[in-house]
Amino acid sequence: MEIDAHQHFWRYDPQRDLWITEEMAILRRDFLPADLAGELRSSGVQACIAVQADQSEAETLFLLQLAERHPEIAGVVGWVDLRSSGLRKRLEYFSRFPKLVGFRHIAQSEPDDMFLLREDFLRGVTLLSEFGFTYDILIYPKHLAVAVEFAQKLPHQKLVLDHMAKPLIKSREIREWASCIKAIAELPNVHCKVSGLVTEAKWKKWKPADFKPYLDVAFEAFGTQRLMFGSDWPVCLLSGTYASVKSLVAEYVSTCSHADREAVFGLNAQRFYHREVSRHGSAA
Repeated sequence: MEIDAHQHFWRYDPQRDLWITEEMAILRRDFLPADLAGELRSSGVQACIAVQADQSEAETLFLLQLAERHPEIAGVVGWVDLRSSGLRKRLEYFSRFPKLVGFRHIAQSEPDDMFLLREDFLRGVTLLSEFGFTYDILIYPKHLAVAVEFAQKLPHQKLVLDHMAKPLIKSREIREWASCIKAIAELPNVHCKVSGLVTEAKWKKWKPADFKPYLDVAFEAFGTQRLMFGSDWPVCLLSGTYASVKSLVAEYVSTCSHADREAVFGLNAQRFYHREVSRHGSAA
């Protein structure tokens, strides 16, 4: 069964969604499960993981409400204030929702490049494993060395690196990124999403060959058992279609074994997020 490990839903709010700039105007509308359903069907994907885009508990509840009504949403990665002194009570509350699988903080936007190592933040992420929740790491390449130290401090926490830490594909920079990717991949509790790459290249002008050096590094470092495909829909629409994003990864793994392709396109995400997805897209 195939699962998209990373995509988003939102009802566009111009006051809240200031991250959607003028050059990203295509994203200034609602994107809901009905908009994604056709893309999933035509691409042979049975289910998806919906990931937060806004830093609020309202966002988490919004995604959970969608997940209740749409069986193709296998799991939700939400947001909670991981620095809060009342975090335990909030996690106890959220643990009641069976489709809530983990949390994410948009660390890439924090003014402090060392944010992941803040004592209060580390304390919060440490608490997630007690409730069986995962944590998605959203950062830029400049934060990777800090992320390595962050992951080293959390050996019992399941972590996944979003978008391969957004390598600088457009400028073809790779050396420092590759070194840090290899370092973080040495930690067995860290997985990685093969997602979000087309928006790091020249929008709508990329070629599959542009991504090969970066994919080579990720696949060599993490192996096929800790990598998972994600579309990053609808953000991917800035630079490509859902089908082109999936085809990019499918073409790269076309020489891998059937078992390895199944792992990247579904089994790894199901195992990481503790989701068992049926042929009809419902999750247990």
